[in-house]
Amino acid sequence: MSVSLEESLQSDAEGVWSADIEHSFQEALAIYPPCGRRKIILSNEGKMYGRNELIARYIKLRTGKTRTRKQVSSHIQVLARRTSRDVHSKFKTREFFQFWPGAVASEDASSCPDMKPFIQQSFNLHHTPISGYQEASLGHSPWQGRCIGTPKIRLVEFSAFAEHQRDPATYNKHLFVHIGQSSPSYGETLLESVDIRQIYDKFPEKKGGLKELFEKGTPNTFFLVKFWADLSLDIRDGASLFYGVTSQYEGIENMTITCSSKVCSFGKQVVEKVETEYARFENGRFAYRIQSSPMCEYLVNFIHKLKQLPEKYMMNSVLENFTILQVVTNRDTQELLLCVAYVFEVSTSQHGAQHHIYRLVKD
Repeated sequence: MSVSLEESLQSDAEGVWSADIEHSFQEALAIYPPCGRRKIILSNEGKMYGRNELIARYIKLRTGKTRTRKQVSSHIQVLARRTSRDVHSKFKTREFFQFWPGAVASEDASSCPDMKPFIQQSFNLHHTPISGYQEASLGHSPWQGRCIGTPKIRLVEFSAFAEHQRDPATYNKHLFVHIGQSSPSYGETLLESVDIRQIYDKFPEKKGGLKELFEKGTPNTFFLVKFWADLSLDIRDGASLFYGVTSQYEGIENMTITCSSKVCSFGKQVVEKVETEYARFENGRFAYRIQSSPMCEYLVNFIHKLKQLPEKYMMNSVLENFTILQVVTNRDTQELLLCVAYVFEVSTSQHGAQHHIYRLVKD
């Protein structure tokens, strides 16, 4: 009878991790941060060690018990999968779905499957001009094909943030994710493309899901954003923080838009927020601003749970199964104006949140 990878790792690692060894192991994780393939030189010994070797060495010094580098590696993998399952399971029960006004809970929220082994997906990218959007036909809308936008509307800004008021006149804002699109010119390169079928399983498949929307909509309205989120915020004083989301659009038509944001776990919708915004005519265009909309308790709790994980690769393991689908429609005609799929990792940059935008196509 075949044995699964996780069962194999479990038998290799869990049988030899007593309480004292586990305590020393956790101490070592905090002392020695991830260093990739690099080696660390201990000045007093002059020897080079990888991280797992240092952890095994620390356990030996603290407990007198020997654990190999491979045992340490297996134990880290087992804990990463277990931690990811635990975090997602916290959000299966409806007690976490304390939504903002207008939010809707999915009936699939309690049916999320167990965590699969984490494999970082790589998208097959290729640079292809949008059909029917050659530069000669762009006319008055140079943003088409170069940012998140269509002939009728484009995304100007999107951000999720936490804000702290230090005093009546001073606010500190931390951006978890941020897109600020300037007006592109014809000289800028066209967006790269990703086959939408690669991400179908990350979003709902039922009515209103990504697959159905793409089959019924216009291909040039679909985009993918890969966020590297900045989670460096100190949330120990979380009670005084305001968590919000801002979206801003502009277009050439006067219409009322509806913006639906669906939070998904393991491809299942767990919460949806629907907002309506009216046009304001500014500088020759119609602007739509959804300013500082309160973030739902589900997302706030999710961020707090992520912050409790000791390793960024554990955070990424959880985020592999966390996505957001944002759909903008004309309220009166139900025309699909924009559809943006968001996927996430944790930023390792000192410059904060980063992102990359792709067109979603079906080759």
